[in-house]
Amino acid sequence: MPSFLRTILLALVLCGCAAAPITPASSGLQAYAWNLAAAFDAGGRAEQGWLLPGRPAPQLKFQDGRVNVANLCNVVGAGYFADNGALRVAQPVSTMRACPEADLMALERRISTRLPQATGYEIRNAPSAAPTLVLQFSDGGRWELAGMPTAATRFGSAGERVFLEVAPAHVPCPSGGGRMCLSVRDVRFDEQGIRRSTGEWHPFEGEIEGFRHEPGMRNVLRLQRYATSAGPAYVLDLVVESEQVR
Repeated sequence: MPSFLRTILLALVLCGCAAAPITPASSGLQAYAWNLAAAFDAGGRAEQGWLLPGRPAPQLKFQDGRVNVANLCNVVGAGYFADNGALRVAQPVSTMRACPEADLMALERRISTRLPQATGYEIRNAPSAAPTLVLQFSDGGRWELAGMPTAATRFGSAGERVFLEVAPAHVPCPSGGGRMCLSVRDVRFDEQGIRRSTGEWHPFEGEIEGFRHEPGMRNVLRLQRYATSAGPAYVLDLVVESEQVR
């Protein structure tokens, strides 16, 4: 992929910007992460191939006028407009990283084609149960997605967006006891997705919800940081960079 296009896509990923002027949707859409549970055609018959065996379901998050799809090969996102049950989704863009799993790449292309066909949505709530998001498409088909409260919903605030680079190897924790900690440093990007500053490496004794470190992998993470009575809580939003370090 040309370097200028990669830079544009990275900038979209880092800032969470929309590809076109967008009006944010209702708080109901944004309060949950939506996991695809089932897909149906216009006749109400179940459609196969949207859920891959052994892999997590595609997950949609609506935030800052943008819908992002997780659990694919690439970061896929698009601007959206939602109003009183109507839904419009712009043409998605992706980071376009090659993926060795052909079925996962095929699913990614299929989802990127399907999302702009959305015409409406409905959130169905039930007592003592997770809400269900129903997306309607122009051909009469629909998706049903199960809601999980987002971190912002759970912590009661939008949090603060930060970036951390995680070193390939653990280091001893300052608290001792033989414990090993992540080694991290702060990273700052400009609006074009260009790295502008990098902090000093230091041990990280906390946890990052949603992130599992693999020895030998260097990662740059986009996180949301929330203030709690027990100290800051960090939640993974996106893996921006990932590199195997020999």
